[in-house]
Amino acid sequence: MYYSFIVPVFNRPEEIEKLLQSISHLSFDRKFEVVIIEDGSDISCEEVCSRFRESVNITYLFKPNSGPGDSRNYGMKKATGDYFIILDSDCILPPEYLNEVDNYLSDDYVECYGGPDAAHESFSDLQKAINYSMTSFFTTGGIRGGNENLGRFQPRSFNMGLSRKAFEQTGGFRKIHPGEDPDLTLRLWQLNLSTALITKAHVYHERRISWALFYKQVNKFGKVRVILNKWHPDSTKLTYWFPAVFIFSLLASLIFLLIGIFWPVLFFAVYFLIIIIDSTIKNGIKIGFKSIFATLIQFYGYGIGFLKAWIKIVILKTPERKAFPKLFFK
Repeated sequence: MYYSFIVPVFNRPEEIEKLLQSISHLSFDRKFEVVIIEDGSDISCEEVCSRFRESVNITYLFKPNSGPGDSRNYGMKKATGDYFIILDSDCILPPEYLNEVDNYLSDDYVECYGGPDAAHESFSDLQKAINYSMTSFFTTGGIRGGNENLGRFQPRSFNMGLSRKAFEQTGGFRKIHPGEDPDLTLRLWQLNLSTALITKAHVYHERRISWALFYKQVNKFGKVRVILNKWHPDSTKLTYWFPAVFIFSLLASLIFLLIGIFWPVLFFAVYFLIIIIDSTIKNGIKIGFKSIFATLIQFYGYGIGFLKAWIKIVILKTPERKAFPKLFFK
């Protein structure tokens, strides 16, 4: 197969430079192309792309801003490959990435794959703590972190492969963000197109993030999930309520503690101790404690977003574009 990397970017030339640097060091022995789609940026990465043209086959495209999903579609239409590898601009690839993908698809071909994200040793403590909460078996991120036993895997667009056939049959991504990637996966399943998790095809996901931005991100994830449940009723699961139930149960346990009932809060104490121990083993004691805060933000942000969207869309019957216009691109 001939692979085309598809990378949308918005005002992030420094991220593109790191990504292209990692792509230039891939150990893959066949030709491939990289398509960079500048999504209406004010700060261009064209000069960065030019500096890598001798080591990487790059196509640079500029278009008006219309969001990452539409930009990926634009790039796939322009690309020449028969299999697209979709990445976020804040990812870094290990040298064996493309070999792992090619080996898997050669043995067990699927129309769409996803891979896990990992934290590079050079990442900040904040990035590592957030990565832990987003990928750990003990939070809501087990599948994202590479555990395919937790349910049917839904590839995510920070690290996703899509065949040309699958793109043409689905039309690619819709103009919702975030949530455009699980929506695409659910439409692939409706067409009986195969998906898989390639556990060895991980990327280092260097999120440019703060605690406030992390809350904003997971809050959007919660809102989007209610919209996806409306669009795809068969995908609805009780587990999507878990973060909201967790937060309200934690608050209830603290109220019980004030009136002298101790046992409910012990459950949460044990849970947070598990988080500290697991994250400390993987990342060190400092990140172990920060991982508790990251997990609380993740659960609170997602749970509140989910509950707010459920009230607006399910109870009040507000159309999703009217309820949350900032989640959609025109």
